[in-house]
Amino acid sequence: MTEHAPDGRGGHGRDETPEERADRRWADLLQELRVAQTGVQILFGFLLTVVFQQRFPQLSDTDRHLYAVTVVLGAATTGALVSPAAMHRLLTGRRLKPETVVWASRLTVLGLFLLLCTMTCALLLVLRLVLPSSTAAWLAVGLVVWFAVCWLAVPLWTARRARNGHSG
Repeated sequence: MTEHAPDGRGGHGRDETPEERADRRWADLLQELRVAQTGVQILFGFLLTVVFQQRFPQLSDTDRHLYAVTVVLGAATTGALVSPAAMHRLLTGRRLKPETVVWASRLTVLGLFLLLCTMTCALLLVLRLVLPSSTAAWLAVGLVVWFAVCWLAVPLWTARRARNGHSG
């Protein structure tokens, strides 16, 4: 039996089996992960080198704690965004592609949330070194709002408009 999904234009979307749909969704997810993982790997690599800089011992206790939290968040982000590949590798051939896609998608969303937290902490850490703490904090909050708009509000707004029959 094939699955039909509304396409928002009054007709039906793709005519595909659950397995075909899982294959398509998996390919889409891999493309998204390639983008996110590149940024995470660069950020995490940078974070790992900070402790070896000459100026690191001069950081305040607050900044050292913030650095530690940022590194742990970076590691957690990397783990969440790499986990779909590990999951796929361990489950390949077991006829669990639809379930794999669902869980990999959830882990990717978790990874994006952790990336938001990692970037926020990294920005706060860097901004605290060049600006007064209160200014740095407000800039970090402003950037969190910006990320939330770009990563959450715009996609949800777009989905709502499509659901209500608006295009473009």
